[in-house]
Amino acid sequence: MEQNQIAQLIKKYDVPVPRYTSYPTVPDWNTATFSLEKYKGRAIEAFQNFGKDGVSLYIHLPYCESLCTYCGCNTRITVNHAVEKPYIDAVLKEWQLYTQLFEDRPIIKEIHLGGGTPTFFSPEHLSSLIAGLLQNADLHKDYEFSFEGHPNNTTYEHLKALANAGFSRVSFGIQDFDEKVQVAINRRQSFEQVKQVTEWSRELGYKSVNFDLIYGLPFQTGASIKNTIELVERLMPERIAFYSYAHVPWKRPGQRAYSEADLPKAADKRDLNKLGTDMLLDMGYKMIGMDHFTLNSDSLYAASLEGKLHRNFMGYTTNPGKLLIGLGVSSISDIDAAYAQNVKTVEGYMQHIEAGEFAIFKGHLMTEEDWLTKAKILLVACEKHISNALISEKVDRRKMQAMIAEGLLEESENGYSVTQIGSQFLRNICALFDPNYQTERAGKTFSQAV
Repeated sequence: MEQNQIAQLIKKYDVPVPRYTSYPTVPDWNTATFSLEKYKGRAIEAFQNFGKDGVSLYIHLPYCESLCTYCGCNTRITVNHAVEKPYIDAVLKEWQLYTQLFEDRPIIKEIHLGGGTPTFFSPEHLSSLIAGLLQNADLHKDYEFSFEGHPNNTTYEHLKALANAGFSRVSFGIQDFDEKVQVAINRRQSFEQVKQVTEWSRELGYKSVNFDLIYGLPFQTGASIKNTIELVERLMPERIAFYSYAHVPWKRPGQRAYSEADLPKAADKRDLNKLGTDMLLDMGYKMIGMDHFTLNSDSLYAASLEGKLHRNFMGYTTNPGKLLIGLGVSSISDIDAAYAQNVKTVEGYMQHIEAGEFAIFKGHLMTEEDWLTKAKILLVACEKHISNALISEKVDRRKMQAMIAEGLLEESENGYSVTQIGSQFLRNICALFDPNYQTERAGKTFSQAV
């Protein structure tokens, strides 16, 4: 396909679309039918049905010493490290509320520490967190633990303590190495710092290092993206997430530190995406799904070839488990039959947990139609294929035929497959099967697809 044709497709499909880390997406949850008691009942049932396959834990550690102005995560800015122990104690109490629901000892298959900045916490406190989680649980034989680290404050001691606790994957938020961009987004780390933490990780036996990169940031140019990825090439992390920046200052006031005039124009942003994607592919990375690239030696790539890739609130994973429990402020749980989200303020969260009660404030109970739609979207997002039997009359056939004509989808006797070019538009293709998706509402809710 010619370059100008690809450019036209990128322009056409650069519209607000969900990232589909869940279905229904959070804005489409039916909160009116949800209740804590119903959720607890479904959690017990899910543990009975899927507990033997292992539980995934996502722990949200919200604290940061300074605000990264581009950030869309739920954070609490402070330099007071006295908050560490009370917060970890609360997370462990919340986990105890779940273990008291279950009739057997849970088997933990996956732990992910997200934030905020997990490495805001001391190595000792992180070690005590993991030990506390495992105190009344068993480890799955194929367990995998991962965490997010800030290159600026991730020490050798952090990496060693977590390696000793069983962690084998780490993700570093890089975003861009250009100094002007880093100043604008208040996210400063040098290449030397990133190189050091990457080398420490490999020295300590971490089998997978991920770099998060973002395009569309203030003052970004083709030159800065090119320089950033050339520096990344010197380190060759096993995984790369290359995300589109979402400018939502009405939701994230920190983004008002710069103006829209400082951001790349839509066409320029699309060019940054294409430049970065082409460079990563030329370096030998494989695009396995939405915004994600891996080396062919990584387990995610093997899972994508074997049809074992899964997607949830933690992104792409090799674990197809159906029990994901979120602990900590604003965390979301996905227990197959229901979703639930904790309150979004640290004070509110701590108050609930200290009272010995769940901190959940909203959720969604899955219906049969929800499950079927979720299965379709996961097939497209993870296996890049969907069978004819799953194509319902609700799918916009006109849009699907247009995607076939554009070379994004291929039709066969068995169904439809996403092409190599189509892999860049997975979010748009997934939206074909989402009955809730409406461009008018999406424009105020979701980030751009490109």
